Amino acid sequence: MAIKQNLENIIATLPSHVTLVAVSKTKPTTDILEAYSAGQRIFGENKIQEMAEKHEALPKDIQWHMIGHVQRNKVKYMASFVSLIHGADNFKLLAEINKQAKKHNRIINCLLQIKIASEDSKFGMAPSEASEILQSEAFSTLKNIKITGVMGMATFTDNTVQIENEFKLLKSTFNNLKSFKAENCQLKTISMGMSGDYKLAIACGSTMVRVGSSIFGARNYSEQ
Repeated sequence: MAIKQNLENIIATLPSHVTLVAVSKTKPTTDILEAYSAGQRIFGENKIQEMAEKHEALPKDIQWHMIGHVQRNKVKYMASFVSLIHGADNFKLLAEINKQAKKHNRIINCLLQIKIASEDSKFGMAPSEASEILQSEAFSTLKNIKITGVMGMATFTDNTVQIENEFKLLKSTFNNLKSFKAENCQLKTISMGMSGDYKLAIACGSTMVRVGSSIFGARNYSEQ
């Protein structure tokens, strides 16, 4: 029951206002069920088709979060069930999510992915681009999505000062965007922090952390 114990240890460190996303990518359904039996209901995946297969096989009260990069042509595979899409990083993607959500008569919650890392490999939009999107007339027509917050991934580095600065950039971006209110935009979530840095992220304002290896053990990279 290592997963149950790991989960309890993590939860004990979280303030009540912080939501835990258990990152289950590459993990078998047996591991997810162990976490589910311990009370966890929110799981994060980074591949849409893997998430869809797990959704089919597992209890239907699980909330599935798509935390990886989203390709527009695959949105249709998760539109019927996904609870939150973390990686909305451009307007065309938002428009596609809206289109697919409408087919299922749903409103899909999304986070705007902001690029806070120095690495070119990280996805995300500039804070100025996020502001432009939210204020655009085109965005106001998207009735089947709701922007509920922002998400960011810090640089993969041991330099905690750099990571802290990047987290603070996401928090300030959230604060700047929060003043924008619309029917399809009500910002309340800051998704930042993973197994190695979630405590620092919370100190910098995170309200949602994405923790995988500290719950499930080391990732199986052969299945990536």
